[in-house]
Amino acid sequence: MYESVLGLSPQQQPQSERQKMVDTKVETISRLAQWRIDNFGPCSYKKSDSFKLGLWNWHLAIEKNRYLYVRLFPEPSRVSKDHPPIARFILRVSNLGLSRRPYISPIHERLLRNSDDFVWPVDTTFYGRFVIDVEFLDLKICPASGGQPNSIWPAQETMQSLTTQGALRTMSRMLYESIHTDVTINTADGTLRAHKAILSASSPVFQSMFLHDLREKESSTIEIDDMSLESCMALLTYVYGTIKPEDFWKHRLALLAAANKYDMTDLKDACEESLLEDINSGNVLERLQEAWLYQLDTLKKGCLKYLFEFGKIYDIKDDISNFFQTTDRDLLAEMFHEVLTVWKPA
Repeated sequence: MYESVLGLSPQQQPQSERQKMVDTKVETISRLAQWRIDNFGPCSYKKSDSFKLGLWNWHLAIEKNRYLYVRLFPEPSRVSKDHPPIARFILRVSNLGLSRRPYISPIHERLLRNSDDFVWPVDTTFYGRFVIDVEFLDLKICPASGGQPNSIWPAQETMQSLTTQGALRTMSRMLYESIHTDVTINTADGTLRAHKAILSASSPVFQSMFLHDLREKESSTIEIDDMSLESCMALLTYVYGTIKPEDFWKHRLALLAAANKYDMTDLKDACEESLLEDINSGNVLERLQEAWLYQLDTLKKGCLKYLFEFGKIYDIKDDISNFFQTTDRDLLAEMFHEVLTVWKPA
């Protein structure tokens, strides 16, 4: 909530004050931050409000002299002082409007402590209304004890206690060594062995198979012919609590389909959260289609926000035409409604 010196609400403040608030606000989604600037003269300086991404609060700043200079730096704090970030990122500057043409930086990787650590001169003219994007490809932090810097995103994985790790090692042996397995899973390109009790505990659909007089109960066999052996193994390692992050990442879409089919809510939520984390112009339409198919409202809203509020639909003009021709009409109607919401007159 913004408050002026006089304590007035944004609606009560003069138009010029409200415009200043808008001009300094940075919107974020996933690992992308976007600063929309509606009024910038030929010789001036402007600094954004702080925005949270990773462990740090950040600022963007611009100044105009001969060139347009863009700065990115963390807000002074105990965290940024004791653990300054090593950021790997790309910057884009583009005009607002239908003909927006981006000016894109190389990939930068810098230790950032203050506003002097990174300055990017943009050798072109931007006046009036334009947009600055910063896309964080990675954020690293140096261990206090020294050593190689580590990415904060893998570091945010929940650490398992020693007791849990022991239990997971046991579960892993049960799966990989087929210890007392009692059910066979036939996949599209091979077979796996598992345990009815563990499958039943993970899914009400599996539980129903073995609880009632169905074919699976009688034969102790499950047909999962819509998954490859590798994807189905990723599903089992998730169920047994031993899945590796890289396997989860690789098989997210197959796991999402399985989670929807077998009513595994926690897996479905994990897939949605993961797919939301790395939306980009190369995958946003696919993500939007998956969100619509599996009724993932958070992912759908994130994709629509990325496309329309952040204006990334201009980056995929060639792909969007094919998408409009093949996608569901109800989804098209929702996208059109989003356009009207974002572009409604002030």
